[in-house]
Amino acid sequence: MIAMRALVNRGLSSPWGKPVWFILSCLPFLWLVFAALTDRLGANPAEALVRSTGDWTLRALCLVLAITPLRTVLCLTALARLRRMAGLFVYFYVVLHLLAYAWFDMGFEVADIARDIAKRPFILVGFSAFVLLTPLALTSFNRAIKALGGKRWQAMHRLVYAVAGLALLHFFWMRAGKNNFAEVAVYALILGILLGWRVQRRWSGAWRNYFGAAAVGGVGR
Repeated sequence: MIAMRALVNRGLSSPWGKPVWFILSCLPFLWLVFAALTDRLGANPAEALVRSTGDWTLRALCLVLAITPLRTVLCLTALARLRRMAGLFVYFYVVLHLLAYAWFDMGFEVADIARDIAKRPFILVGFSAFVLLTPLALTSFNRAIKALGGKRWQAMHRLVYAVAGLALLHFFWMRAGKNNFAEVAVYALILGILLGWRVQRRWSGAWRNYFGAAAVGGVGR
């Protein structure tokens, strides 16, 4: 197990780690382009593109949220160097999702898009997730971290948890129209585990700090 962990960390830390991650992250987009060009998207290609880009946004978001638990639990420290790229690919796929909706569903009619966002709650929720993701993407670089300061930057990037909730709600409402909740349950379980792990870890840290301070206070008395 230790040897396998070291091998994985070495691979992720190698000069090939980021290029391979980049290529793997591009594969869904390349497949969709290929499928569109070869007429493999089914009877309704526009709907397939809108839904597929949305699905891959949610999958990429789950992957980003899984990096810290995997890094901590499995001691895969080299995963940390891939987190920024993974986060940017979440934004890449959500932009594709928004563009597909604006193009195929609304014909890039800005007024119609604005009315649709205001009228349909599941569109509003999805657009809100996009809005919250935008400053996270724009501040994912070292200069932004230095400009904002570490604590302020970390606080801003905790918005990703709100994005996860909004994305899941958007997905739930979209599937509710067809009474198809199987995939919603799977994503809810995955996000529940990933966010629950963080809550449990924070509570455990708070309790350790509390009892540690109490013990020090007891010795002082």
